[in-house]
Amino acid sequence: MLVTAALAVLAAPSSAAARPSIDAYRGSGAWIDIFDGPVLVNPAGTVATLALHDVRTIYVETANFTTPRFGSIAYPLALGPLIDAAHASGIKVVAWYLPGFKNLRRDLRRSLAAIRFKSVAGGRFDSFALDIESSAVRSIARRNHRAGLLSRRIRRKVGRHYPLGAIVPDQRSTSVSLPSVWPHFPYRRLRPRYDVFLPMTYSSARGRGAQFVYLYTRANIEYLRAATKDAALPVHVIGGLANKLTAGEDDAVVQAAGDTGALGASFYDLRLSDAGEWDALGAGFPPEYDPG
Repeated sequence: MLVTAALAVLAAPSSAAARPSIDAYRGSGAWIDIFDGPVLVNPAGTVATLALHDVRTIYVETANFTTPRFGSIAYPLALGPLIDAAHASGIKVVAWYLPGFKNLRRDLRRSLAAIRFKSVAGGRFDSFALDIESSAVRSIARRNHRAGLLSRRIRRKVGRHYPLGAIVPDQRSTSVSLPSVWPHFPYRRLRPRYDVFLPMTYSSARGRGAQFVYLYTRANIEYLRAATKDAALPVHVIGGLANKLTAGEDDAVVQAAGDTGALGASFYDLRLSDAGEWDALGAGFPPEYDPG
């Protein structure tokens, strides 16, 4: 009977094993978009520089709905070496795509192209994040429906064990009481489709000073958890435009992220970042950081 019980314990999958790994979203990150061609010219050099800053994850845009000339994947010859060099240095790589929601077939095709992308050596992205912010579809009701539909289709294609991230607007951008880009944003409706939310808490466009930035960043994380009805929502904070923040404001973003138990933090984007961002991330999210 003891043997049977032991076998039953070994055979029973743990709840942790059943959930997708969100490790790619932990710690400090660096962002690359499709306009950062110069950064991708030397992927090995880019990775080597980020490794010196103890960056844990590179977030790289694979395409967006406004640039059809790139096809489904922008810079495919650079992305493969970037993935392989990053993995060789112990760095995760997350692909992200900006949909317009006007052509859901194209949005789905380009999202899956990123998820299925492989380097010559067989390297793949560690996760995929959908950048849900475009207002190209004017009707809010239609935009909400299509965002939910695309998210559902992506989840269905990848299965429940694949980690998906949702890059979402900040509270001010989704305000109902003030003019905003996306009022009634469907945070709660999207929660079942995504494992991690990445709020664009761009304080650089809202106010100045370390105290303001701290309170603004913290309020956005708390708002996001309230809007999704998930007090334990896994969050990776995107702190704003790097070249618009002072060193003190960089520290405030990272402190707010840490104080709220965020998985990690980053600034947009790599080309705009300097010592202020790297120092703040290194102090707040060292390699051994674990929010628990």
